[in-house]
Amino acid sequence: MGMILKHPSDRGGSRSKPFERLAENASRFTSSATFFGICLIVVAAAVTLHVIGLPITWLLFVGEAMSAATLLMVALLKNSELRAERAVQRKLDAIAAALLEGQEGDGPGEAHQKLRSTLGGEKNS
Repeated sequence: MGMILKHPSDRGGSRSKPFERLAENASRFTSSATFFGICLIVVAAAVTLHVIGLPITWLLFVGEAMSAATLLMVALLKNSELRAERAVQRKLDAIAAALLEGQEGDGPGEAHQKLRSTLGGEKNS
């Protein structure tokens, strides 16, 4: 249960898990023009089914399928959003620590190294 409540980026390991890769790929695909085109086609098909007077059971099936797909995408995209949010927060924390360290006048130290590794680590992702 504890693993479920942890932030996706805190669940351990630097290796990307299958769900995380799926969430990232879903995020990239759903932000594409291709996906928008597919959505337009699906919505047009649903409207067409209503217009031609398909039986209510088929209309319910189409609506439920679209709802299920939407729910799955929300879960995938939320996971991707949380990981991106955490990455930005880590960078901001490292920048703030490096700025404070620089104001103390001791020269580059641990905070600068952490900032360098944080910024360098994100380039590989």
